[in-house]
Parts: sequence; C-alpha cells; structure tokens
Amino acid sequence: PNTGQVKCGPDGVSLHGKDALQLLPQKLREKLMPFQREGILFALSMDGRCMIGDEMGLGKTIQAISVAYIFKQEWPLLIVVPSSLKYPWIEELEKWIPELDPRDINLVESKTDTIIGTSKVTILGYGLLTTDARPLLEALNKQRFGVILVDESHYLKSRNAARSKILVPIIQNAKRAILLTGTPALGRPEELFMQIDALYPRRFGTWSDYAKKYCNAHYKFFGARRQWDCRGASHLDELHQRLSEIMIRRLKNQVLTQLPPKIRQRIPFDLPKDAAKEASASFERWEKLMSSESENQFVEVMSLITHMYKQTAVAKAGAVKDYIKMMLETEQLKFLVFAHHLSMLQACTEAVIEVKASYIRIDGSVPSAERIQLVHRFQNDPDTRVAILSIQAAGQGLTFTAASHVVFAELYWNPGQVKQAEDRAHRIGQTTTVHIHYLIAKGTFDTVMWAMLNRKETVTGSALNGKKEYLKAEVGDQEKWDFLNFAQAWTPSDTMKGDSEDDKDGTFFSHFERDKQHDIRSFFSPSMNKEKKRKRTEDSSSDGSPLPQLTEGAEPVRTQEIQSSDLKADQGEDFSPQVKRFRQVSPLLRRGSKKSPLSSLCTPQRLLAGLQVPRHNQKWNCSACTFSNSGLLLRCEMCESPRNAQKGEIYSIHTNHCL
Repeated sequence: PNTGQVKCGPDGVSLHGKDALQLLPQKLREKLMPFQREGILFALSMDGRCMIGDEMGLGKTIQAISVAYIFKQEWPLLIVVPSSLKYPWIEELEKWIPELDPRDINLVESKTDTIIGTSKVTILGYGLLTTDARPLLEALNKQRFGVILVDESHYLKSRNAARSKILVPIIQNAKRAILLTGTPALGRPEELFMQIDALYPRRFGTWSDYAKKYCNAHYKFFGARRQWDCRGASHLDELHQRLSEIMIRRLKNQVLTQLPPKIRQRIPFDLPKDAAKEASASFERWEKLMSSESENQFVEVMSLITHMYKQTAVAKAGAVKDYIKMMLETEQLKFLVFAHHLSMLQACTEAVIEVKASYIRIDGSVPSAERIQLVHRFQNDPDTRVAILSIQAAGQGLTFTAASHVVFAELYWNPGQVKQAEDRAHRIGQTTTVHIHYLIAKGTFDTVMWAMLNRKETVTGSALNGKKEYLKAEVGDQEKWDFLNFAQAWTPSDTMKGDSEDDKDGTFFSHFERDKQHDIRSFFSPSMNKEKKRKRTEDSSSDGSPLPQLTEGAEPVRTQEIQSSDLKADQGEDFSPQVKRFRQVSPLLRRGSKKSPLSSLCTPQRLLAGLQVPRHNQKWNCSACTFSNSGLLLRCEMCESPRNAQKGEIYSIHTNHCL
C-alpha cells in the first residue's frame, strides 16, 4: 500500500482514506456493502493500480466504477471487456453515474473507430484488439487514458496473444489501472504473469524469473530442439503471499454470510446399451493407442479425445432432455442449463419446446446487444422458466439470480469457467439456495473430465486462496434420478448434421450460422506449430479458447494464440469441423405445470458408495514431479513428462471426490 504523499481530490478530500468515499454519488455510496468499501479503499491505497480478484458474484463492477469515479479528474476512462459484456457495462455506468451523458460514452464498434479522443469514457471489446486494427490502435495510443478498467483480465493470460501485446503497454502507461477477474488463473500460474506485469512491470522479475520460480519451468527437447516448458506449478504458498500485496480477493463464504448456500450434486446415470458399447470401445481404443509405438500416436490420441468429447454429448442428450422435462414439472421453478456442443444445445432446446415452456437461449450466434435483453426477460418474466446457455458465450458477466437451479448438461475442461458459469445464479441478489446439478454419464468421457477439473482446481486454489479446493459434489437421491437410466437414445436432426435440404426447417430454429466448435485438446497437450490465426469479424465475440494446431509430423509446441485446426486431407477427420449454429424461434407458451418432489434430489450420499471403479479410472504417478495422472494420458498433465511404461509403474484407483 502507498505510504507516500497523501493526494487530494476535489474540495481537498484525501484520496487515501475513508473520506474518499464521500466523493461518490449518494446512490452509489449507499449501495456499497462493507467488503466492497474495503476493496475500494485497497485500490486507493495502491494509488489506483491493483487487481480486484473477488470471487464471481461479489460485485467487482461496482467497486471498479467507484474507484474510476474517485479519479474522474484524471479521465479519459478506458474500459476493456469481453465483447458480450459491453452493454451490461454501459447499463451499470448509466445506473451509478447519472451525471454521465450518453454522448460521453463511446462504444467502439469497429477496428476503424478513430473518434475515441472526443469521449470521456471508451468501452472496447477484446475482440477488436488485433494486429490489423491499425487505425484503432493508433487512436488508443494517442488518447493517453488516465484511468483504465480491465474486466475479465484473465483474457491477458497469454504472452503471445495479440491482445496482450497491444493492451499491456497501454495499461502500463496509464496512471491508474484496475484489473477485474474472478478467476485470475484459470488453470496454471503462468496465466498470472501478464496481468501482474501490466500493473507492476518487473515486480516479480522477468518472465524467465517468474517461470522458474512459480511455474516449475524446465527445458524439454523436441527432437534436437530445446524449449522451455512452463506449464507446471511450484512455490504456490509464496506466490499466494506475494499476490496478496497487489490483489484483494474475497470469497463469498467469507464476506456474504447471509448469501444462501450453493449445493453441488452429481447425477450419475447409465447410457443406453448401444451408446455404452460405443463409449467402452473408445476407451479400449485409447488404451491401445497408449501402448502403441506409432509415429502418429500423438495425433491419433488428440483425435480420439475430441471424438470422445463429442460422442459423450450425443450419447447423453436423451437423458438430459428427460431431466429438463422433469425439472419443468415443478411449478414456477426457474433454472439454467449450460452446454458446450451445438448438438447438446439443440437437444436442450427441443426438450423445452416439446413441453411448450417459455425459454431464452444465448449462444455464440446471439449478438451482444440482444443478450442483455434476454437476461432482463429471464430475470423479470415469471413465465420464462429456462435459460439455455453456452458455457463459452454466457458463462461470465451475466446475472441470472432469478434461477434457483443450474444444470450442467456437459462438463468443460476448465474449472475456472465452470465456476464462472455456476455463479451466474449464485451471486449478490440471490435469495434462495442454488442447486447445481452435474449430469454425469457413467462409463464415458465425463468421468475423465470430472477428475481433471478437480485436479486443476487444487492448483489454482492453492495459488489464489492459499488452500486446496475441489468441486465438491454429493451424489443425489438415486431413486429420484433412476429414470435417466431408461432414457431413449437421441439423434441429432438433419439440420444439425448440415444437410442443406433441411436448411428451411423452421420448427426449432430460425437462422443458421457457420461456426467452429472450440477444441478440448488444448487442455490435454501443448499446441502444435504452424498455427493459423482465426479471422474475426468486426467486434467478434471473445468467447473462444486456444485451439491446438495439428500438422503432419509436427512436434508439440506451447502457444497461446487463437488458432483454428487446418488438418491435411490424409490426416483423417477434421477435429474441429464447421457446423451450423442455430437460434431458437420465439418460445412457445408455458406448459401447464405439475408438482414434483424435486427438492428431494438434494439428499446427500457418500461418494461412490458401492461402485466398482472401471479400468479407465486408474492413475499413474509421474516420475519427474510425482503428480497423479489419469491412466489414459500419455504425458503428465502438470509437467508434460512422458509416461514411462515400466514394470514398476505405480497405479492407483481413483475413488475419492474427484470422480
């Protein structure tokens, strides 16, 4: 904290004490909760350069607006946000700073926008920060912003991404800069460095110093080429202590003692016989690939991972549909459904339409300007009972406190984004207990994903919160979800498969859009070389994640650039095929409701009681870093050391909370 000369604002008010809060508009000042006041005072004590890393749902936006307002004499103000959150930010600014005229706020809409210099407040989406946006970049550098707010600052996690190279120098040159993120590190300590360096260059040393100290950096050889591998974790207690000097982070269970609890439940179920056979065959193929010595082993494993992830979505879609219909039988229940693949989003939409319930859907095809309107509709219309949401497009920054239940139709590879999605409902303004239901198809890729989510969470929890954390989830009452075991198999419609003959199908969807699915392989392995940057339209939504590039004969190389798969014809199937994205038609009338004892689903049970653990849940311990890995992985998940298939290799059966 600053101990130098005390600076004063208007009327001689100190900017480093509680008196500074008197500078805020009365409506804003009276709305602040005690811990939010503490966050504002921390930022002021740091001369307006810090990270607010509060857990999702604790009101980081209102804290940032307050700090920016106190320093308004130093404006112009730049606010950098994910493209999907531009309009919610405008709404918050107009709500808390009534003196702002709409003409004072400039929403950057294209890469050629050069009127930034005439605005007090500029709102910019990450998607426009590309190397080909020269007019915009020149205008940004010319403006010399005095105060900068960076929302979801973990978007700067990559040292190689264009947006990081463009934005970090702008942040460094600003007098005041507040970084906001509920998940500073989504998966590894390496993701923190650019955020730290943006606020305080070289405070943690050079990248090399930081990587060696906190990322377990070491050399790896790819053929004759030597390269640093910085994806590990080390000295997490020290990193947590040093982070606390520049970051204030509070968890909901620490500051919101009156916030209703969040209860996670796993809902495991069996697949139809044919789907179960297909899943089992995929695991057998994985095990065979692990023991093979094929030159294309790595490529084949990555292909299989993608196939199994998509295969699981289709295989469990029938059960997910039945579960949604069961939820809708409970009168007036409002809930969220999160999914990743378009096939699953389609199945969820079909389920709601079949029972004639009113709903909203937000995926990557919904323009940013429309998303806030859909949120308002769900929040305020009692008849709109379901929100079908893409984990990528709607998993952050939006508020759905009208929902009391959250259903994960699919898992996602990143624990930070999963928890972000959970907290769309569990945040300030929530008045009831939030029930989180994870639908887990037994004997599928779901079991591997759940274990990996928990292992990732232990690393980020140690660095950020100073303690190991897990996605603790009890098993619900088996009698209440046993019907899922008898769900009928679901088949994607012809339009989902891309048949042009059915493009005019208006039963479920009103328009089509080409898009690529994000690739799970970026979690399992280093990226490949010869990557090709994905083209973006003006102000494209930043809802993507890095996609590894697979090229024939290439060795794995770490990269953080946004890429697209560009496989050659002789490499088999395209791992990221283009598919059609659909937007729903206007929802139908609400279905007549029935009573259902849904609350009894919350009965906790001991985890894995009486279950036999299949072979694919075995684990092996890395000989280099001792990390415990899934028995299906070729390389250590933490340090990327190759697995040594020796007779003395240690195996264990995973029967704890991670399954």
